[in-house]
Amino acid sequence: MQRSLEVILNALPSLYLGAITTLQLTIVSILLGLVLGSVLAILRLSPSRLVRLGAIAYIDFFRGTPLLAQLFMIYFGLPSLLQGMGIGLKFNQWTAAILTLSLNGAAYIAEIVRAGIQSIELGQREASQSLGLGPLQTLRYVVFPQAFRRMIPPLGNEFISRLKDTSLVAVIGFEELLRRGQLVVAQTYRAFEIYFAVALVYLLLTLLSSQFFSFLERWMNPVEKLKRQALRVHEQES
Repeated sequence: MQRSLEVILNALPSLYLGAITTLQLTIVSILLGLVLGSVLAILRLSPSRLVRLGAIAYIDFFRGTPLLAQLFMIYFGLPSLLQGMGIGLKFNQWTAAILTLSLNGAAYIAEIVRAGIQSIELGQREASQSLGLGPLQTLRYVVFPQAFRRMIPPLGNEFISRLKDTSLVAVIGFEELLRRGQLVVAQTYRAFEIYFAVALVYLLLTLLSSQFFSFLERWMNPVEKLKRQALRVHEQES
């Protein structure tokens, strides 16, 4: 037991670096996925049938195929395809990981954003247009701020799923948390202890992420905002 604890403690510095890399990979891919996913959601709601079909095709492809196959396609297949066309391009591991996770996440986030936009009552859009706001202004100032608050719980779930999905990039040698654990196992031959520690780090990251999104949801709740404002006014008066 003491030996197992020593192995885990000795592995913690390497696992810590892997956890930082995993968080960076998750945050960057989620932010890029949110931007691309928002664009896809708007295209998904476009009055143009051709544009809608293009967005649907993208979403169905990335949601309907394995993330690991997409990673191999981008890291190994895409450079080979471009080189065959006379274009010399090769992705490093970081670029391939970010690109794959962002493109895949965008497909899921697009559906979250679309559902959030459609959840806003039609009357609010009509009222904003009657005030002279154009479609993009209505979306930016009226619809999206309200929809974003409703998107927070599913976006939190997507963030946690994306955090765990980063473990797949270990297959291309990217040194995130799982890959760091594999390297330690190769040195110590203590697979159970190291992978148990890796699992605990993932668990800690997901619990912290869940608490953060729960806090964000409460903070953006209009009822909670009114309570905080009332509390500040009461403190100022007293």
